[in-house]
Amino acid sequence: MKKILVIEDETQTLNIFMKCLEFEGFWAIDAKDGTTGIALAQTHLPDLIICDIMMPDMDGYAVLTALRQLRSTAPIPFIFLTAKVTMTDLRQGMTMGADDYLTKPCSIEQFLTAINTRLDRQALLQECFSSSSQETNQKPPGKKAGIFPDCPRLAPVFNFIEAHYDQSISLSDIAKAVGYSPAYLTNLVQELTGHSVKQWVTERRMVQARQLLQNTDQNVRQIAETIGYTDVGYFTRQFRHFHGNPPQSWRVSNRFSIAS
Repeated sequence: MKKILVIEDETQTLNIFMKCLEFEGFWAIDAKDGTTGIALAQTHLPDLIICDIMMPDMDGYAVLTALRQLRSTAPIPFIFLTAKVTMTDLRQGMTMGADDYLTKPCSIEQFLTAINTRLDRQALLQECFSSSSQETNQKPPGKKAGIFPDCPRLAPVFNFIEAHYDQSISLSDIAKAVGYSPAYLTNLVQELTGHSVKQWVTERRMVQARQLLQNTDQNVRQIAETIGYTDVGYFTRQFRHFHGNPPQSWRVSNRFSIAS
């Protein structure tokens, strides 16, 4: 049974939502203010949170910020509920990691559609990530040894990078795959490793670039495309930044060293 937490200070609206959720077979949890909602989210770890923006004790933005800073609640999908939404409000919420908006008054059908759509998407992402993890585990052992730090909390992140580094992936792609907002994932990885998500993707690509430069006759453009770069010039600049020399010069120097 999926658990849905609704944080809403209007009693009549909250009661309607509770009855609707219970009728549809959800485990419905209600909170009439943000402080209570945060506490209940930590206690029950719901599958989805719906939260009003305008509330007396703390607004929905403060609630979302608090939940995204907690490790246990950061991955939970979050839908804002508001009587009025401007483009500025929308951008602010999405930047903070909100997954959707519902405008009041909304119909029961709209309410349930938003919930089911988000839950279905979450299930799909988890399924896709599970498949990616299985593919990663089937790769030859030792391929990523020494590249990523031994950090269990970030294992899903590094597994996803390992499985997709040779594709055009972004921070948003990785965040969706592991169930975090981009902002939270950025802070988490920086806090635990001292590096950004982008730096880890680049590091993995550089490892593969060195192997291809040393062990194959592929030209620089071919290598760049093989490891996920569509712009060979950008790849060359990144390689120079990491190694002090452009790819071709590095290849010559290291092949000479090996031969000697």
